[in-house]
Amino acid sequence: MSAEQNYDVAIVGGGPAGLSASIWLARYLHRVAVIDSGDPRNWETRGVNGYLGLPAVRPEELRRRGRQEARAESVTLIDAVCERATQRDDDHFELILGTGAHVHARRLLLAIGLRDVWPNLPGIENVYGANAHVCPDCDGRECQDKKVVVIGKGRKAVGLALDLTTWTRDIIICTNGAPAALDRAEYCEKLDALNIPVLESRITCVRHSGERVHAIEFENGLQLDVDKIFFAIGQYPADDLGAQLHCERDKGGHILVDDSYHTSVRNCFAAGDIVPGPQLAIVAASDGAVAALAIHRSLVPESRKLTSAASS
Repeated sequence: MSAEQNYDVAIVGGGPAGLSASIWLARYLHRVAVIDSGDPRNWETRGVNGYLGLPAVRPEELRRRGRQEARAESVTLIDAVCERATQRDDDHFELILGTGAHVHARRLLLAIGLRDVWPNLPGIENVYGANAHVCPDCDGRECQDKKVVVIGKGRKAVGLALDLTTWTRDIIICTNGAPAALDRAEYCEKLDALNIPVLESRITCVRHSGERVHAIEFENGLQLDVDKIFFAIGQYPADDLGAQLHCERDKGGHILVDDSYHTSVRNCFAAGDIVPGPQLAIVAASDGAVAALAIHRSLVPESRKLTSAASS
């Protein structure tokens, strides 16, 4: 691999958004590179639910298929961490990789995703992705009529518990030693109406057999039977490239985009979980495709475009 590489489009992130965008851009005959660290957010998840035509496909299988299709379209796949992103001018982005290589591109797509904050609980790592989850949209269906514990506090925990009532009414919120932070009357009113209790005792461990959850234990000696755990702790961007480029972001660190997934930085686009919206693999793939079409249009010379009918 040469130290200097030049492309029409560089994509950082090789999940559904990044790979989908790369395939579409390659079909438009652009030179495309996907830079991926190989550490996806959903690696432990046992199935990517709701992906049309691929029910419960495992993340590594979806990734393998996507990479295979991208290679077939002559996309360059670079397995490395992107450590630095700089916009040299409107038509030139420079990326510095952990390998020391420099990648130059006329357009940049950030598909870097998010990271979840895990609760610090012994045993949770053994069941995460199988019976401990963060997304009710992805995994709520599997908790139908089961005993569910939501670990978290405040509005985030209340909202998650209410979302899960679509499938089960056997729900308890556990704050793991933190104050419940139920600072609005609405929170207590809705939890009380649905008989959802809140426990503030600190959790000492998750009891399990392999991937199956049996119970959670508290420092006061209480043991609570449970089938599924959902945690509402927090998220953060997978890296700081959006901040490095001074992309406008919301309070949660999501990169703000327009309908074409164009960020506040000229010729820099973003797609997938890093932008506001539902955090679903099929949505991320759609984001990538729409962003790819917009990126292609931005690369087409003016001599090959018609003026807007409104301006004629």
